Amino acid sequence: MRRSWRASRFSSLVKTRWTLTPVMPICKPSHHFAYGRLLGLDIGSKTIGVAVCDPDCSFASPLCTLKRQPSSQAVKSLEQLIKDNTANALVIGLPLNMNGSEGPRCQAARDFAAHFLGRCDVNIVFWDERLSTASAEQAMIEAGFSRRRRAQVIDQAAAAVILQNFLDYRRLHIQHK
Repeated sequence: MRRSWRASRFSSLVKTRWTLTPVMPICKPSHHFAYGRLLGLDIGSKTIGVAVCDPDCSFASPLCTLKRQPSSQAVKSLEQLIKDNTANALVIGLPLNMNGSEGPRCQAARDFAAHFLGRCDVNIVFWDERLSTASAEQAMIEAGFSRRRRAQVIDQAAAAVILQNFLDYRRLHIQHK
């Protein structure tokens, strides 16, 4: 199978992306390297992809996709997922522009986090999510997922990519200290 120039260029960007992105906590930054289960969120305009890591914080796996509307129902469902999975922090994907600036989707993610913090006391860390959905989709194509199946799980797969990138960064950060 011949890969196009864009695909090969894209895969090199994906492989090196996580080493370039800093942690962007918004609250309790001293706790964001504490151990415990984490939930990763990919917040979209219609859905929220959710991923969870194992208790050792080694790997992330897709969990579910929540409907974004109505917002109060999404918050209740997310609170229940935090309780069910005994998560002590959320890693929320921050959709930065390719030049690193923040656009309207970043503000929407920050607004959702602020709304959620008003209802639930949990640690929240923002993480750069550039190319996470594209990376997840490419992995599913290579795994042979049908278009219909990819559409059903793309948000939770992107959340797993975001969370795994954060876990990899954290593991490297802890090893070098």
